[in-house]
Parts: sequence; C-alpha cells; structure tokens
Amino acid sequence: MDTDTAWQHIDTQRRELADLLDGLDAGVWRTPSLCTGWTVRDVAAHLTHSTLPLPRMLWEAVRGGFRMDAVIDRMARADDSTPAELTARLRAMAGCRRHPPGTTVRDPLTDVLVHTQDICVPLGIERAMPTDAAVAAAEQVWSRGFPFHARRRYAGKQLVATDADLVLGEGEPVRAPISDLLMMLTGRR
Repeated sequence: MDTDTAWQHIDTQRRELADLLDGLDAGVWRTPSLCTGWTVRDVAAHLTHSTLPLPRMLWEAVRGGFRMDAVIDRMARADDSTPAELTARLRAMAGCRRHPPGTTVRDPLTDVLVHTQDICVPLGIERAMPTDAAVAAAEQVWSRGFPFHARRRYAGKQLVATDADLVLGEGEPVRAPISDLLMMLTGRR
C-alpha cells in the first residue's frame, strides 16, 4: 500500500470513529475496552496522542524513563479531555501527516484499525475493516518485533486470510478473516 492510500484510510477511520463516538451515551465511555485496564475513553484519548508535537513526545518519554508501554498507559489514563474534546481532536487529526518518531505511516494505520475494534467489540458494534488497510497493517505487525512479537508468538503457524491475499509464516495453517488475523497478531483474542 502506498503512503497516500494509507493516509486516506487513516483520515477516514479517524473521522468515522469520531462520528461513532459522538453517538455514545456518557456512561458508555467508561466501558472496559479490549485493551487491558483501559476504558473506551482511554483508548480514544490514546488515539489522539499520535500527532502530539515531537518535544511533548520526547518529554513524556524522558519523564517515563523511556518505558514506552508505561508512558503510553500513563498518558491515556491522565488525559482529562471530555468526550466532545476527544472526538473533536480525532476529527482535527484528519489531514495531519505526523506520526511518532521511529514509526511509519503503517503504525498509525494499525493503531486506528485495531483500537477502533478495541472500542467497538465490547460495545457490540460491528465495524468492518477495509481489507487492503488490514492487510497492510497485518504485514507491518508481522515484520516488526516490538511491541507485539507476532512472528515469535505464531512460530510454527501459517496465518492465512480467508478474505484477502495474505499468508504469513510457515507451519500449521490458521485460517481466519483478515480483521481477525490482525487482532490476533496484535495480541487480542
């Protein structure tokens, strides 16, 4: 997937997630998400942090001792933005081409696809992933070690998408729709 197409998907997914979140009752924002220990609000807040200015990101990393999982967790939980502010921020991110240092465009693509499901699944909302975007995200997760270590976790397995042209790994076949494979690769059940 080329860079422009990836950004188009990111922009669309951010806007559509903001629209979905706008329709939620206030109490629903406190619902536990698929991200262990995070609510729907925490996940939404996290998604708005990927375009923070570099000095702020560096400050947060230094402040957290460069333990990135802990930094990300603290920032999401400490963000005191209201639901309206979070959805406005998500919408405003459309068109922004900034992503965290050391990442590529496929990282925010993966983030928005997976975290949208982290929100929707516990709420019983079915939300399809664009197939080409999910394939690009799955390839990205498979090619990297940190933070998911997918190749190590699925050693001896061949992951085969039943609805897309994607085969990862070698070994015993595991067949599933691409959206399910992406969720598996990122540590979701």
